[in-house]
Amino acid sequence: MGWPNIFQRGTLLSRFSHHHIVVFLLTFFSYSLLHASRKTFSNVKVSISKQWTPSALNKSVELPVEVWNSNHLFPSAEEATLFLGTLDTIFLFSYAVGLFISGIVGDRLNLRWVLSFGMCSSALVVFVFGTLTEWLHFYSMGLYCCLWIVNGLLQSTGWPCVVAVMGNWFGKAGRGVVFGLWSACASVGNILGACLASSVLQYGYEYAFLVTAAVQFAGGIIIFFGLLVSPEEIGLPAIEAKENLEEDSHRPLINGAENEDEYEPNYSIQEGSPITQVKAISFYQACCLPGVILYSLAYACLKLVNYSFFFWLPFYLSNNFGWKEAEADKLSIWYDVGGIIGGTLQGFISDVLQKRAPVLALSLLLAVGSLVGYSRSPNNKSINALLMAVTGFFIGGPSNMISSAISADLGRQELIQGSSEALATVTGIVDGTGSIGAAVGQYLVSLIQDNLGWMWVFYFFILMTSCTILFISPLIVREISSLTQRRQARILSE
Repeated sequence: MGWPNIFQRGTLLSRFSHHHIVVFLLTFFSYSLLHASRKTFSNVKVSISKQWTPSALNKSVELPVEVWNSNHLFPSAEEATLFLGTLDTIFLFSYAVGLFISGIVGDRLNLRWVLSFGMCSSALVVFVFGTLTEWLHFYSMGLYCCLWIVNGLLQSTGWPCVVAVMGNWFGKAGRGVVFGLWSACASVGNILGACLASSVLQYGYEYAFLVTAAVQFAGGIIIFFGLLVSPEEIGLPAIEAKENLEEDSHRPLINGAENEDEYEPNYSIQEGSPITQVKAISFYQACCLPGVILYSLAYACLKLVNYSFFFWLPFYLSNNFGWKEAEADKLSIWYDVGGIIGGTLQGFISDVLQKRAPVLALSLLLAVGSLVGYSRSPNNKSINALLMAVTGFFIGGPSNMISSAISADLGRQELIQGSSEALATVTGIVDGTGSIGAAVGQYLVSLIQDNLGWMWVFYFFILMTSCTILFISPLIVREISSLTQRRQARILSE
C-alpha cells in the first residue's frame, strides 16, 4: 500500500486553508479553558482541605465560635481529603452521564451553540463554587455536591462538540498527527490551570477559581461569534466529498479488513445514493459500530489512570514528599508535557503504519514499567519530574489518541458515510464510558490511599493499564495480522 496519504500528496499544511487553522485554534483553546478550570480544583485541594478543617484556623489566633463552626466542615484533614475525592467522583459521574447526552444533542443542534453555552454556564458555576462561597463564608457539603454535579453536566458539552467540529474539517489523511497535536489541548489546559492557580494562590484559593472562570467565560463568548462548525457554512465541500475525490482507499484505521466484501454493516445503508440529506444515527447504532465498545471499555480503564494523575498528582507530591503546594502545582506540569509529546509522536507513527492499536499496545506495555519506576521516585524534584514526564508520555499519549483520533476514526467509518452526524455521538460514548471508569477510580484512589498507602495506588494503576491492553487485544491481533499480510503481499509483488 506504500506510504499513507500524508506523504503522497505533499506536506500536511499545504492541504489546509486559514479556516482550518482558525478552527484548530478555537477548538483547541476552548477545551483547554474547560480543562484549566478543572485543574484549578485539583491544584488547590490542600488549601481547601485546610480551610474546611479547624486545625489550620486556630494555629495563630483565637477565632469566635461562630466563625470556627462555619468553617468546621470536617474534624480532620483525612475526612476532608475523602470528601474531595467524593467530589471528584460526583463530578466525573455527572460528566459521564452528560457526555452520553451531549453527544446526541451535539449531532442534532448547532455545535457552536452547545459548546458556547456549556463554557459560559460552567464558568458561572465554578465562580459560585470556589469564589462566591468563600467570599460569603458559606460552606455546605450539599451545595458543593449540587454545584459539582451541574458543573459536570455542563462541562460534558465540550469534548463531543470540539471533536465533531475537528472531524468536520480534517479528513483521514494525517488525522493521527493532526489530532495527536490537537489533543494536547487537555494537557495545555492543565498547564494553564496550574500556572493560573499557582500565580494567585497566595491571595487565597478563591482567586484561582475567579481567574479561570473569567477566562473560560470570555472564551465561550469568542466561540459563539467566531467558530465555524463545518466547511459547508462558508460554501466549501464537506470533508467526505473532498475525500471521495482522492485516489486512495478510505479504509478506517480502526478496521482491519482489507477487502470491501469484509464489511458487514449492523444496519442497512443504501449504497450508491448521493449524499444529500444528513441524518444523525441512533445511540444503539453508534454502539454497534466496529471497535466502539472495545475502545470504550479500554478507555474506561485508561482514563481512570490518566485522570487520577490529573486530580491527585499535586496532592500526592505535597502529601508524600512534603513539598509546598505551589511547587507541587508547577512540578505536575511535566506529566502533561510528556502527554503532549506522546500523543503527537504516537499519532504520527500510527499514520505511517495506518494502524492505531499496535502503537497503543506498545506504549501501554512501556507505561507499566514507567509506573513502577515513578512509584519508587526518590525525594528529588529533578528525578521526579523526569520520571513524571516519561509516565505522561506512555499514559497520556494513548489516552489522547483514543479520545481524539480514534474517536474520529470510529465516527467516520465507511459504514456511516452519508451520515456524518455520528461523530459527537460516538465521541460521547467513548469518552462517557471512560469517564465512568475515571469516576469510580477517583473514589477508589482516595480509599486505597487512606487505608493502604500510595504504593498500593500505583499497583492499582498498573492493574488498570493491563486491563486496557486486554480490552483492545482483539484489535491488536487483527491489525498486526493485517500489517503482516500487507507486508507479505508487498514482498511477493516485488
